[in-house]
Amino acid sequence: MPSPLAQNLSHVEERLERALHRCGRRREEITLLAVTKVFPASAIEEAYALGLREFGENYVQEFETKHPAVSHLAGARFHLIGHLQSNKSRRAAELFHVVQTVDTPKLARRLDEASRERGVTLEVMIEVKLSEEESKAGAGTATLPALIDAIGGCPNLRLAGLMTMPPWSDDPEQSRPYFRRLRELAGAHGLTQLSMGMSHDFEAAIEEGATCIRVGTALFGRRVKRAT
Repeated sequence: MPSPLAQNLSHVEERLERALHRCGRRREEITLLAVTKVFPASAIEEAYALGLREFGENYVQEFETKHPAVSHLAGARFHLIGHLQSNKSRRAAELFHVVQTVDTPKLARRLDEASRERGVTLEVMIEVKLSEEESKAGAGTATLPALIDAIGGCPNLRLAGLMTMPPWSDDPEQSRPYFRRLRELAGAHGLTQLSMGMSHDFEAAIEEGATCIRVGTALFGRRVKRAT
């Protein structure tokens, strides 16, 4: 009998394939990012055993406690997908392969400095705020060109693309205009990678051009509390 995670992964892949079929895209165009915040390191290890290699975490401190147990997983890559304060940029650059939530030139420079000291190149994405919600983080569209230029001046950062998080809605169609707008912004700036779409709306995101979908609940179940 397959484990609950194995069954959930199979269901997610079925949904993914149906969405890809509707828009004429291929599976290799999509990175399935398993969001493991509040789940223990053992959940990452189980997902890794099932073939997943890309994992998303929201908090530097939380992942710091898991890192020793998962750092040996060959080929695994860890993405920071939560808001990052500049004073935690150094540790983030040490723990993560990708930071998807760069939203200011100051943060970009701090990550670049930390990466330079380690002699590595850090992959980053710009989080774009497309909604009016005060709780949402991200760079405004008006500041996007300056932020792209600032990252371009950071030799130890590689800008992969854009990410966004639309306002929550049970109806995935409510997210579609935000996904479409992010794709337009990426195209206007010559960027190809789009991190958008979660468990409830990733089909719409794929249809609008997502290259990375961030899936937690559909894989691991509802989050009850943060890990300690």
